[in-house]
Amino acid sequence: MHMCNFCCTFAAKLKCVSMAESKYESKITSSPCPIEQVYRVLSDMSSLEKVKDLIPKDKVQEMEIEPDRVRVKVDGLAQKISIAIVDRIENDTVKFGVEGIPMDANMWIQLKGLSPTDTRIKLTIKADIPVMFKFMVEKKLQQGIDQAADMLAQFPYAMWQ
Repeated sequence: MHMCNFCCTFAAKLKCVSMAESKYESKITSSPCPIEQVYRVLSDMSSLEKVKDLIPKDKVQEMEIEPDRVRVKVDGLAQKISIAIVDRIENDTVKFGVEGIPMDANMWIQLKGLSPTDTRIKLTIKADIPVMFKFMVEKKLQQGIDQAADMLAQFPYAMWQ
């Protein structure tokens, strides 16, 4: 991660480096909660307050949480990353913008309620990655987005009833 961050920062500062818009989609996971409950939690970032102690301290040193934004200090990055909700479609999609990383990126979570005990979850990330470093980060991004989808499927949404 440290080398990748250095490379992306370096490449982003060079105006002659070509960037490639890349899209990564997670596997589809399933939560046993109703879509309304899942959406309510995911569309309000202050929900993270209840589970922030579960986040590994070696990965995230600082966390500031607001209803529409979370700022985190992540291991290996000099500045804080800000993830903000930029759009919501009730019981369907929550879109996020990401700031503080050396590339343009956004993410969204899509929900589909199949039954009151089956809500499907899929994450998508779009990022402008320097072409010369894309091969270095794409496997880690795919693994990370799949892990995030697994975590969201296991999230304790019932805590917010």
